[in-house]
Amino acid sequence: MKKKLSRIGIAVVLCLLIGFLSSIATQSSIDTWYLTLKKPSFTPPNWIFGPVWILLYIMMGISAGIVWSKGFYHKWVKTALYHFGFQLILNAAWSIFFFGLQSPLIALLDIIALFILLLFTIKWFTVVNTIAAYLLIPYVVWVAFATALNFGIWQLN
Repeated sequence: MKKKLSRIGIAVVLCLLIGFLSSIATQSSIDTWYLTLKKPSFTPPNWIFGPVWILLYIMMGISAGIVWSKGFYHKWVKTALYHFGFQLILNAAWSIFFFGLQSPLIALLDIIALFILLLFTIKWFTVVNTIAAYLLIPYVVWVAFATALNFGIWQLN
């Protein structure tokens, strides 16, 4: 049990660190360039994004830690965690593309790939542990919403 909790803790810290690093790219444009964009009517207020992402990163970390605790030597665990790692890279890249490069189109292509890879991640997590897979459902719902929001911003600008 101690090993499982330590792996969950490490995974949560890693996910939060990725989120923090992504926020650096976001901060560079949130109060300038982003304010000038036309946004869809369903755009939530800016203050909602931080708390939602913190909660999602925590849930992602718990999920990954549960899978990791099943033993990295097992090929299904490795496959699941490789998918998780790649989707985490795409997650971080989105902020760089959207806010850092100020390119809604490149960010849209990234988030579509992220959504697809996230579905595969959930599939592989289900093979290893269904609870871990269920913990990713709010994340995939949020990414679907973010994809629609990104598409709307790209379309309007």
